[in-house]
Amino acid sequence: MTKDVIALTERMPDATAVLAGLLAGGPDLHVDTTGEGAVVQLCDAGGRPLVSIEVPLMLQVPGEAARLLGPGAEPSGDGPVWWVEARAAAGVPQAERLAGAFAARLTMLLGGRVWPPDAPGTVGAARPVDVSGITAVPVPAAAQPAVDMLTGKAAVVLQDRPVVPMTSWLSEALRATVESDRSLQIVTPPHCRLSLPTRLLLESTHSRWVVQDERCGYYDGLTGAVLTWQDEAFAPARDETGETPVADAFTQASPTGGRQLIVSFRTQHHAAADLVLGGALEAAWQALAGGPPAGWGTSEPAGLPWSRRQLTELAYERAPRPTWTVVVGTPDRPAVATLRVIRTPEGVEEDITLTVGYGPGEKPALEVLPELAGELVTRHGLKTMMCQLREARRDLSAPPRFEHPPLPYAFVLGPDEVREAGRSTASSTPLKEAPVQLGPSVRPGFYYPLGDGETAESWTALEQLMRHLRGAPPVQ
Repeated sequence: MTKDVIALTERMPDATAVLAGLLAGGPDLHVDTTGEGAVVQLCDAGGRPLVSIEVPLMLQVPGEAARLLGPGAEPSGDGPVWWVEARAAAGVPQAERLAGAFAARLTMLLGGRVWPPDAPGTVGAARPVDVSGITAVPVPAAAQPAVDMLTGKAAVVLQDRPVVPMTSWLSEALRATVESDRSLQIVTPPHCRLSLPTRLLLESTHSRWVVQDERCGYYDGLTGAVLTWQDEAFAPARDETGETPVADAFTQASPTGGRQLIVSFRTQHHAAADLVLGGALEAAWQALAGGPPAGWGTSEPAGLPWSRRQLTELAYERAPRPTWTVVVGTPDRPAVATLRVIRTPEGVEEDITLTVGYGPGEKPALEVLPELAGELVTRHGLKTMMCQLREARRDLSAPPRFEHPPLPYAFVLGPDEVREAGRSTASSTPLKEAPVQLGPSVRPGFYYPLGDGETAESWTALEQLMRHLRGAPPVQ
């Protein structure tokens, strides 16, 4: 399995330190670049990459390395940390030693830590790794540095880390697979988990999380379906009756006592020169997590301090193409959001999913939802909002085990959607609880309670509400 080795350095990697790291394999290896210079590669005599090294990423968000790598990963000190990721080629034992030696040399010169701390090559890194006679496998055409195997139907990525984040490597691989009509398939051991952004992107695309299991071989980490390799991709296996069995390992889940509050909403703004994005997300974060977001970025780890101005500048630079970002909170209150900015004929739309984690004994901030909805309606151009609750991990990562699906708690319509549905229709529903009017009476929004978020009856309430707002007759 391909191995990732990460150097977390206390000082910025300069040219001298990077050169010392690149010489971990001695002077006989070749150096190349890809990704418009964003990735440096140590290559064998035939030009095939042994180790791919991404440009250093400055982490200015406390706790971000620990969120993805586990406690104790971050170097001591209050300053920023530089994250340098090296990816060793699959099937080449010496490549992993090269990656480890590269990372160890950086930390020896710049201070910091190597993850994983026991990576091969980190001991005795001052001596060059013996690379005589080693050869990497050929790189398929159009393969990304993160891709371990490319077929006509799938791009397979092998990962072995506590949490699989949506790194720039992985997001680029996902983009390439979508454009080439392939499936991104991430293969991990059973102890790995997915970060929330990775899970959301896999679920929204033709992608798959493949978990190696000693009993059944492989299974889907999000659905539990047993998988087999067929027709150049992992696909659901079929038994004698044509059904797909569920892996036993997937069903062996232990309750964590944690809960997650999921708030998904869309806002729309006029494309004005003075528009500053991110206000709706900041308001929701303040209401639900007790403070502003801590950091953001276009991939994980999210290394930049939260800045609405920088977010807006990036979205304007990329327009009319959409901009996808991940936003993170502080370690004391786990919260992660994905924010997608879309240019539409009507203006600029923000599509946001914010998830906040709670441990045993902690109560989700449900009481503030009507007030938050009112603020989003009156100040931030809310179109719709869905609030859901689920039993799941406080740290928001997804294990390869069964987790209860989220249950609806409340739904919100913004003024434009109220006008489209008809005010009389929007204000009078078949639900047990009457809707709460939001904003000014001339252009109101409505907040619809759907239940306690703990029983499946809330799904029935949501279905009744949607049929009513669309003008469909009630189900008899």
